[in-house]
Parts: sequence; structure tokens; C-alpha cells
Amino acid sequence: MKIMHCPLNGPRNISEFVYGGDVRQMPQPDECTDKAWAEYVFYADNRAGVVTEWWLHTPSGYWFIAERHTVTDDIVRTYDASDMFQQRIDFMVAGSDKEEQ
Repeated sequence: MKIMHCPLNGPRNISEFVYGGDVRQMPQPDECTDKAWAEYVFYADNRAGVVTEWWLHTPSGYWFIAERHTVTDDIVRTYDASDMFQQRIDFMVAGSDKEEQ
């Protein structure tokens, strides 16, 4: 049985987790080209070595970040997303003139 350490819930069976994609800089959707947006959405580096990824612990709904070695599939470490991201991004709803309070 493979175990992954969840920063919120501790060691858990890997079947409780869902991969969420690579952690990478998102281009500004309303400012980038269609090609740049398509590359962000559909293409990945697929490189050998340690990658930084989003993971979801499905029973608790908790998203966190894991560093995983793609060759050995070993999980190097896991941590809360707030350790990497200090600022919250609020997305405006299409057609909305102002942000909701």
C-alpha cells in the first residue's frame, strides 16, 4: 500500500488523493494569445526529476502541494499551498461590473 502524507490529515492511503496538475504560473486569460492559453491548459513538460504538483485529499476536500520524483514516483515532500502562495487571487464573474464584497 502506498502512503502519502497529507499536510492536514497526516499519512493516508494514496487512493484518497487525486492529482490536480503541475504548479505553474497561469497567464492572464484576457491578455495572452490563444496559443499561450492552449499551451498552459493542454501541454506539460513531462520531464524526469522532481516536479511540483497540486493534489487533492478527496475525503476532506483539501488541496495541497506535493513534490514528486517522476522517475521513482517517490513523494519527496508535501506542504500547504500557503507556504508557496501568499496572495489570494479573486476572479471576477463574466459580465460583472464590480467585485462582490
